[in-house]
Amino acid sequence: MTHPLVEQIVAAISRVAGSPPVPLHAPRFGGNELAYLKECLDTTFVSSVGPFVDRFERELAAYTGAKHAVVVVNGTAALHIGLLVSGVLPGDEVLVPALTFVATANAVAHCNATPHFVDSCEKTLGIDPQALRTYLERNAEVRNGCCLNRNTGRVIRAIVPMHTFGHPADMQGILDVAADFNLTVVEDAAESLGSTYHGRHTGIFGRVGTLSFNGNKIITTGGGGALLTNDVALARSAKHLTTTAKLPHRWEYRHDEVAYNYRLPNLNAALGCAQLEQLPVFLAEKRRLYKKYREALSGVVGVRLLGEPEGCVCNFWLQTLILDDDVAVLHDSILAATNDVGLMTRPAWVTMHRLPPYRDCPRMTLRVAESLERRIINLPSSAILGSEGAL
Repeated sequence: MTHPLVEQIVAAISRVAGSPPVPLHAPRFGGNELAYLKECLDTTFVSSVGPFVDRFERELAAYTGAKHAVVVVNGTAALHIGLLVSGVLPGDEVLVPALTFVATANAVAHCNATPHFVDSCEKTLGIDPQALRTYLERNAEVRNGCCLNRNTGRVIRAIVPMHTFGHPADMQGILDVAADFNLTVVEDAAESLGSTYHGRHTGIFGRVGTLSFNGNKIITTGGGGALLTNDVALARSAKHLTTTAKLPHRWEYRHDEVAYNYRLPNLNAALGCAQLEQLPVFLAEKRRLYKKYREALSGVVGVRLLGEPEGCVCNFWLQTLILDDDVAVLHDSILAATNDVGLMTRPAWVTMHRLPPYRDCPRMTLRVAESLERRIINLPSSAILGSEGAL
């Protein structure tokens, strides 16, 4: 027999999302995508050189308030380069949330550094700065300008706040901890294009911030990402490293360091320019969808729909249902029941310290992150579901 709460949740999602099958998050193409892609084909500028690459960078910088944007092939590449240009060295440790997509930890590992996992805040789902401060006071010290892990002897070089499902983390608290322990801040804003923290766009609080334009993000370039920074030298370094460190010359191929072929092709950038033009519409639709779910779930006891942290504006990339502790046992039953009827839902990620590559990494007590992993369910979140004509 199905538990009454499971039935209530399936019914609430159905009222909002409509007839199945309903994907978790589908892209929407209703603007200049075809025209811009045809321009690429007509001019033969389809690879990493072309006018849409430069245009996309300018428009991303203008939208987010960053002084510089560098577009690359995906969000993982953006974070990898962001960590490198911010000074992360082989053998360093980097503080990252245990509750995140694996790319956050992978980007650290790509630098030959070690992810050091920290706990989350129930209210924001991002790094909990108060718990982190207490942990670092007991386990780290600043010596000769570096934060040292007393237990491993390694330098803790940086911290990577991640804005989970588009909800801004407590950036002021994180910045305060970073200043007190001499940590470089590199933001993983992959999921939060369109989100702001106290009036400023996410991704511009640290030395570098990064975005993702994967097919399931609020805007997509198919595959793509970007670095955001206010530091002109870091922007130049990032662009150099992502274009194989090739020195400018009319015909010679000279490269002055080991680098990466990470630049975004013009075709993808063209798609991004068309999508960015529609971002205000997508954001409005996402907000309407949140309100629809909030109303549909208002009478369901034992669950809450995650809202905006105080002082923040959220892009509501993925609508997020959080179960109370006493009904967390129904988590997998809800996932099974919704997916069985064609309403695609998903859990949060497996916490990083439980993945085989990262089981031996340093970590603090992860009570909240482990609890959230058991209680989070993402609901169908395509922008079209919040359009004026949707059910």
